[in-house]
Amino acid sequence: MSDWQKSDWRTKPRVQMPEYTDAAALSAVEGQLSAYPPLVFAGEARKLKKQLGAAARGEAFLLQGGDCAESFEQFSADGIRDTFKVMLQMAMVLTFGAKVPVVKVGRMAGQFAKPRSANTETINGLELPSYRGDIINELAFTPEARLPDPKKMLQAYTQAAATLNLLRAFSTGGYADVHQVHSWTLGFTEGEKAAKYRELANRISDALDFMKAAGLDSEHEPSLQTVDFYTSHESLLLEYEEALCRLDSTSGKWLAGSGHMIWIGDRTRQPDGAHVEFACGVLNPIGLKCGPTTTADDLKVLMAKLNPENEAGRLTLIARFGAGNVGEHLPRLIKAVNEEGANVLWTCDPMHGNTIKSSTGYKTRPFESVLREVREFFGVHGAEGTIPGGVHFEMTGQDVTECTGGVRAVSDEDLSDRYHTACDPRLNASQSLELAFLVAEELSARRESVAVKAG
Repeated sequence: MSDWQKSDWRTKPRVQMPEYTDAAALSAVEGQLSAYPPLVFAGEARKLKKQLGAAARGEAFLLQGGDCAESFEQFSADGIRDTFKVMLQMAMVLTFGAKVPVVKVGRMAGQFAKPRSANTETINGLELPSYRGDIINELAFTPEARLPDPKKMLQAYTQAAATLNLLRAFSTGGYADVHQVHSWTLGFTEGEKAAKYRELANRISDALDFMKAAGLDSEHEPSLQTVDFYTSHESLLLEYEEALCRLDSTSGKWLAGSGHMIWIGDRTRQPDGAHVEFACGVLNPIGLKCGPTTTADDLKVLMAKLNPENEAGRLTLIARFGAGNVGEHLPRLIKAVNEEGANVLWTCDPMHGNTIKSSTGYKTRPFESVLREVREFFGVHGAEGTIPGGVHFEMTGQDVTECTGGVRAVSDEDLSDRYHTACDPRLNASQSLELAFLVAEELSARRESVAVKAG
């Protein structure tokens, strides 16, 4: 889009965004951010796009995961390290199952804003603006805390820059050495229920031992020491996104400098809306959440707007229907994609359609529902002859109790023990790893099925 400008979204209808009361303060913050360096670079975004294109063809698999909404208060090096570590561990398991590279994309270094179902909330008769993430306002239920503050964008930028700095160090500084991360399986695979996981863990260890004996250890094979790790977030607060948008001198195209990949949520995917308008003009890979209300006609219009050149790796469709609903909705959207001959990567978000209120009053997500939606996603793609190219989880490396179920059987009564999320419930480290094993089984079964058909 040669005539696209990064401010064009301002002429479009806007939803899920705050109304700042101090226009001068907002303008000052936008000016300051516009002078800051971008957080990511165009070459990195192009490299990710190429890898996502491979995933769309079944030659790689996308693992996208991280926080529901990053917190200023809970920000720590240990938290970043733990989530990064769990994602590496999940990727290793998925690689073993799929026998293809796993593209690792964190919901990190930018996932600060959250859409809400209502603009306000009422507690004890007091009505205040909804909490929309630390980049906009504060969780405390007071008029002062809930007032949108543009200066929070500056704190978000600083935290995102520090997060990216640490992630880059982990990715290339030896922490990601494949021989350093396989030992996680020991603690996770204790107990009677985990025999199949112990077996797979042993096979991974055997493979690493064989590689070392053959001379393919970290010392002789530098690629075993480093990983590509990308960042992503929902492109919700467009003042922040525009301020970090930069013109790429190599291609002459605009880069969303806030993260390698940005996505459009199920509440902000209006074809004529501000969020679609911004996303259609940047060179980054774009994600599009597809929920039960996504119509085939809307999807066709959105694909044409967001990927007019039908570029491989440009557009990822993130299906989020809820367990039990995938069979009703996913086939009709696959049909729409096929009718257009659209080049897309299909991934599964089994989190957002499976949120319930527990018997103890906490918002939670049953692990069995998450697992069921993943299996339904693979099942539909198997029936349609299309490629299930990735998964998208809200998860953390911390030992939280926010989602029920899993090997360690978190109950409704356990939720209060370590319920730390500011917004939506996340899978803990154990549940994330368990899910990775189960997804690996689906990938392995699909690979065998494809091989049989080819034979």
